[in-house]
Amino acid sequence: MQIKHDPLSNYKPDVISCLADLSNDEVFTPPEVANKMLDLLPKDLFSNPETKFLDPSCKSGVFLREIASRLIKGLENKIPDLQERCDWIFKNQLYGIAITELTSLLSRRTVYCAKYPNSLFSITRFDNVQGNILYQKIKHEWDKENDSGHCVFCGTSYKGELNEIAREGLESHAYEFVHTLEPEKIFNMKFDVIISNPPYQLNDGGNGSSAKPIYNLFVEQAKRLNPRYLLMIIPSRWFNGGKGLDDFRKSMFSDSRLTHLVDYQNAKICFPGVSLGGGVCYFLWERDRKANCQITNILNKRSITLTRPLNQFPVFIRYNDAIGIINKINSKAESSMADYISSRNPFGLSTKERGDEKKISNSVMLFSSGGVGYIKRNLISQGIECIDSYKVMISRITSEHAGEPDKDGKYKIIARIKILKPGEVCTDSYVITGISNDETFTTNCFEYLKTKFVRFLILQSLSSINLSKESYRFVPIQDFSKRWSDQELFHKYDLSNEEIDLITNQIKDMD
Repeated sequence: MQIKHDPLSNYKPDVISCLADLSNDEVFTPPEVANKMLDLLPKDLFSNPETKFLDPSCKSGVFLREIASRLIKGLENKIPDLQERCDWIFKNQLYGIAITELTSLLSRRTVYCAKYPNSLFSITRFDNVQGNILYQKIKHEWDKENDSGHCVFCGTSYKGELNEIAREGLESHAYEFVHTLEPEKIFNMKFDVIISNPPYQLNDGGNGSSAKPIYNLFVEQAKRLNPRYLLMIIPSRWFNGGKGLDDFRKSMFSDSRLTHLVDYQNAKICFPGVSLGGGVCYFLWERDRKANCQITNILNKRSITLTRPLNQFPVFIRYNDAIGIINKINSKAESSMADYISSRNPFGLSTKERGDEKKISNSVMLFSSGGVGYIKRNLISQGIECIDSYKVMISRITSEHAGEPDKDGKYKIIARIKILKPGEVCTDSYVITGISNDETFTTNCFEYLKTKFVRFLILQSLSSINLSKESYRFVPIQDFSKRWSDQELFHKYDLSNEEIDLITNQIKDMD
């Protein structure tokens, strides 16, 4: 049966631009972002009737919809009849795998203009209810051999919150694309382009809001299909690795086929109303091309692009315009402040430790996120040699909520910094540095860490709200027999007026 109306007339439902995220792992991609990603692809892909596209984690169907729109225009000369052109595109070029039953219906409604593509209302008629946007309910496969209690594919815990839901017959969050060793058999075909906004995380059964990243599994699985082009939008926190991302980070930064990286400092620019610590990025991976990566930083309304190797430095420098400053500092060949920052939990005291309200015998003063208390010396299991020294206490979490700057695009970075006197300690909410019996030495270290110069350098290695030892990798050590000001540091490292402006305009004053 032929469609009597123009298929393009109903092709762009406004609902896609208005959708909010369903949960912390399901963030919808706005059409304008989807189109910016598609703009990275060669235009001739959209005028080739043999090009095949796959979205392996459909939510709203926006990628397939925007691809279809381009193909409908691009194939106009090759398939002049509009209905024949639509039938060919939807049946032979566009494929998707939905992540839930709900998103399968939403995606089909977006792409085919009907929840069921075998209905009279579908823009093109299939002989089944799914069309080329598949969904089947998958179960997690628990690691029985090692009795780990985790899924062998995604790592989520059998005891996790999501699986309590699954055992009640609701959504299991076992995504088909990453719950198979043979993803190529889902459609039994090769794809030219894989493009997606995959789920970001799953509860892993840990304490509190512990969550395991899962987007890396989608990227790795997509690479196994070996498409000509791979485009995905994912959280930027992988830049620094951590929590299951170290191997992923290493493989990505050493892969010269990753040719474009567009990084948003503030994820809300991409996803209004959504907070993602460290921002969000999308990338283009090209199977048949190796090159330095074209990196674009989006900083509020400012866009800066530079082509450079992703593995240029041991720690990824996120912002292009900081490269010159880092190079000037490195030319001095000074030691890194990271070598003088303590590891986590400097005194072996949990973040929940509060001590006693009143001073007790043989106790020391305890600083925690809850205030000041007192704790007996014999309860301190680490850093005993530092208890009776001066030291600088620095918060392990950045000042910015979700890693986002203020309305002026500025960062404070360090939420709390304080000089601890002899007989004072802190919980795991902080790290320490500047340890000395000389109060002047510690005070000068304290003042140095408060400078905009230092906090700007910390910012360059941040892609989450956590301040680890590695966050201080680009901060050079100084002679702390004297006090340092920003102006003295700018002069020492011969920074240009533009570089000084970059630092002073991006970093707030400390209280």
